[in-house]
Amino acid sequence: MALVNTQKMFEMASKGGYAIGAFNVNNMEIIQGITEACQETKSPVILQVSKGARAYANHTYLVKLVEAAVIECPEIPIALHLDHGPDFETCKACIDGGFTSVMIDGSHLSFEENIALTKKVVDYAHDVAARGRYITVEGELGTLAGIEDDVVVEAGNESYTKPEEVIEFVRRTGVDSLAIAIGTSHGAYKFTPEQCTLNEEGILVPPALRFDILEAVQKELGDFPIVLHGSSSVPQNYVKMINENGGQMPNAIGVPESQLRKAAELSVCKINIDSDLRLAMTGTIRKFYNDNPSKFDPREYLKPARANIKELVKHKLINVLGCAGKAEECL
Repeated sequence: MALVNTQKMFEMASKGGYAIGAFNVNNMEIIQGITEACQETKSPVILQVSKGARAYANHTYLVKLVEAAVIECPEIPIALHLDHGPDFETCKACIDGGFTSVMIDGSHLSFEENIALTKKVVDYAHDVAARGRYITVEGELGTLAGIEDDVVVEAGNESYTKPEEVIEFVRRTGVDSLAIAIGTSHGAYKFTPEQCTLNEEGILVPPALRFDILEAVQKELGDFPIVLHGSSSVPQNYVKMINENGGQMPNAIGVPESQLRKAAELSVCKINIDSDLRLAMTGTIRKFYNDNPSKFDPREYLKPARANIKELVKHKLINVLGCAGKAEECL
């Protein structure tokens, strides 16, 4: 099976009340852990590559690693997506270089400038369809706080998506999906303790996502595919593992998985996981070296790290995204 775009995935997710997991990748072990989990659970998946990942691992290496995953996991649909494309040139390079989906992030621009940039990418991506490939394009309205690679928005400078703007944006740009801002944020430090409340178990609970905005956007757009960025739950078992093995990650707080499941059951077709897998890998490696200080072979610590990524992804697919068992219908 060849790489696919996100069109059929989103169509079926919208009808079925589930979301497709979009996982950021930058090395072989992360790609293996994700796709092996998807193969075993029969789940569709989007493998995302950021500008930073392309700079770190090289465009060609990443494309070939994903193509290898397609060969090894022939029963599941896999899309290769550019996450937070910063400009037309980067999107064009990915479209021409084998990606099946791209995001152009003009959310930091004015409304009119965002439309102009997004439409330019859409026109080029959809023109490729005349040559036998339809590349799906994701745009963004509203900005998320936090840090993800080169995307940096200071807390207090984020902005919620305005439901009254979405129809015009989608109509004038021709995008295939739209990322909106309803209170998620990038990175592992999504919320400060001051933003949270303490529950009966003494656990900090972050503020609820703005489902009123999501529902208002859904009312405007109907079944049009909606995307949530910055939706890592920041698993506390891995934060604890990191801290117990020499790390310093106080107050790393993510989005509760129950809220992500609710979003998937409404109109969100794609949920981006941007930190959880890195936490699992880092925690596993830190613990391995504390337990085995004389070891030096990367294969010995990357193997358990890959296994933990796989188990974490399986949990997300089954219990959060709800897309387990949906691979065949998304083909």
